[in-house]
Amino acid sequence: MTTKNSDLVANFEASPHVFSDAQNLHGVVRIASGSVALAAGDSTNDDIVMLAPIPTNANIISLRVGADALGGSCTYNVGAYTTAGVVVDEDCFATAVADGAALAELRYEAADLNTTGQKLHIIAGAAASDTAGLFAVALEAKSATTSNKVAIHILKRF
Repeated sequence: MTTKNSDLVANFEASPHVFSDAQNLHGVVRIASGSVALAAGDSTNDDIVMLAPIPTNANIISLRVGADALGGSCTYNVGAYTTAGVVVDEDCFATAVADGAALAELRYEAADLNTTGQKLHIIAGAAASDTAGLFAVALEAKSATTSNKVAIHILKRF
């Protein structure tokens, strides 16, 4: 019988002790939550809706996006942008997701399980070292839709 350790356990058992990122063990969970009402024409192809500013060193553990009763008439990507609106990675979290009438968990829709515990700047492919800034989690419409409301709920750990 073999035993396989996660990095957290391996770091804990190492001698000398290796410290894990505090955000991955004993971190504090914070929430970014809100909604935005979009008028007709606000979410046509390639329009960007900035949803929440998130520190680049945050570990996003859950990312839910929803729209009220659109019935799949619009698709969108969810990614990271600078707070000035410059794309970092337009679909690091979700690619061509159809809208729906409820909040959908999108943390791992495009990002694979290997990104668990990684900081936002790494998931977005921005840099190997953190710039200690903010990225905006945003959705980019990939087709036009009528007026609607978009909601975001993000759990992040520091």
